Amino acid sequence: MKNNSLKREKLIYFSSILFPILVTQLGLYAMNFFDITMSGKVHPNDLAGVAIGSSLWVPVYTGLSGILLSITPIVAQLVGAKKTKDVPYMVVQGIYVSIVISIIVTILGVIVLDPILQNMGLDKPVSHIAKWYLISLSLGILPLFIYAVLRCFIDALGYTRITMFVTLCSLPINFVFNYLFIFGKLGFPKLGGIGAGVASAITYWCITAIAVIIVMKQSPFKKYGIFKTFYSVSIKAWMEILKIGVPIGLSIFFETSIFAAVTLLMSQYNTITIASHQAAINFASFLYMIPLSISMALTIVVGHEVGAKRIRDAKQYSYLGISMAIFLSVLSAALIYFFRPEVASIYTENSAVLKLTQDFLIYAIFFQLSDAIAAPIQGVLRGYKDVNITFIMALISYWVIGLPIGYLLATFTSLDAFGYWIGLISGLAAGAVGLSARLFVIQRKNESALGNS
Repeated sequence: MKNNSLKREKLIYFSSILFPILVTQLGLYAMNFFDITMSGKVHPNDLAGVAIGSSLWVPVYTGLSGILLSITPIVAQLVGAKKTKDVPYMVVQGIYVSIVISIIVTILGVIVLDPILQNMGLDKPVSHIAKWYLISLSLGILPLFIYAVLRCFIDALGYTRITMFVTLCSLPINFVFNYLFIFGKLGFPKLGGIGAGVASAITYWCITAIAVIIVMKQSPFKKYGIFKTFYSVSIKAWMEILKIGVPIGLSIFFETSIFAAVTLLMSQYNTITIASHQAAINFASFLYMIPLSISMALTIVVGHEVGAKRIRDAKQYSYLGISMAIFLSVLSAALIYFFRPEVASIYTENSAVLKLTQDFLIYAIFFQLSDAIAAPIQGVLRGYKDVNITFIMALISYWVIGLPIGYLLATFTSLDAFGYWIGLISGLAAGAVGLSARLFVIQRKNESALGNS
C-alpha cells in the first residue's frame, strides 16, 4: 500500500478505496431491493412474505458473514507487514471456515424455520411465501459464503474496484431472473415472491464463479496462488479467524437482528403496517450502505497503517472517514425529508401502504447521524483488530436499551408501531456514544505503545 503523508493524498487514496466499495454494497443491497420491490408489484402478500423472509435471513447472513470479515484485517496487516507468503494460507483457511458455516446454517434452517414462522401468527399466504422464499434462497448459501471470503481477500489488497466489477455483473443477472421467476415470463413458472429466492440463489452461484476466475487468472491475485496449493485444516488458523471474526459477527448480528426482531414483533399488526414498516426500513438500509462502505474502507486503510506501525497515519484516516460519513448523513437526511412521497412510491402502488410508509420515513431521518458515527468507528476498530468491546456495546445498546424502550413505547403508549422506531433510534445513539469512547481509548493505547517501543 502506498504511504500517503499529505492529508490531500490520504483523501484521494481513501476515496479510491471507498468508491468501489460503496458501489459494491449498493449493488449487493440492490439484489434485496429488487426482491422486495418487484415482489410488491405482484401482491401485498408477496411484499410482506419476502419482507418477513428477508428480515429472518439478513441478520443470519450478515452476522455469519461478519465472522469472515476477519479475513480483511488479517490480510491487510499481513500485507502492511510484508508477510505476503502467509496470505494464501489464511485465505484458504477462511474458505474452509465458510464451508462449515454454510453447512451449519442450512441444517439449522431445516430445524427451526417452520416453528419460527408458525409462531409469528402470519396470514397463511404470507407465511407460505416467506418459507419458500427462504428455501429457494438457501440453494445459494454455500457459494455466497465462499464469495464473502474471496471478496475480503481482494478488498484487503486494496483492489476494491474488482469486487465492484463482480457486483455490477451480478445486478443484471439478478434482475433478469427475478423478472422471469416472479412474473412467469418466457415460459418460466410464475412464482411471485418465491421466485425472488430462486433468482438470488442463481445469482450467488454466478458471482462466486466470476470471483474464482478472477482470483486464479487476474493479476495481482494470481501470484498468491490461492487455489494452487492444498492446505490441510489448521485449528490454529481457524482460531485466529474466529477470535477476530466471531466478535465482528456478533456485533453485526446484534445490530441487524434488532431490526429483524422489530419486524417480527410487528407481526401483531396488519399486513399494511408490516409492508409499510419494511419499505421504510429497506430504504433506510439502502442509505446505511454509505457509512457501512466507509467503515469497510477504513478497516482496509487502518489495517495497512497499523500493520506498518504508522499509528499517526491510521488516526488521520480514522477521522477523515468519520467526517466524510457525517457530512453525507446530513445529505441523506435531507433526501428522506424532501422526497418521502417519491421514495414510498418506489415500493408500492397501494394507497394505504404509500401513506403509512411516508410516516415511517420521518423516523428514518434520525437513523442517519448515529449510523454516520457508529459504523465508521466499527471499521476503524476492526483495522486495529479491536473487536471484543464492540460486540458487547452492540449487545447493550441494541438489546438492553433499544428494544426494551421500543417495546414499552409501542405497548403502553399511543405511538403503537412508531414506538419501535424510537427504540431503534435510542439504541443507535447509545452505540455511537460508546464506540466513540472506545476509539479514543484504543488510539491513546496505540500511541503510547509506539512511544514506548
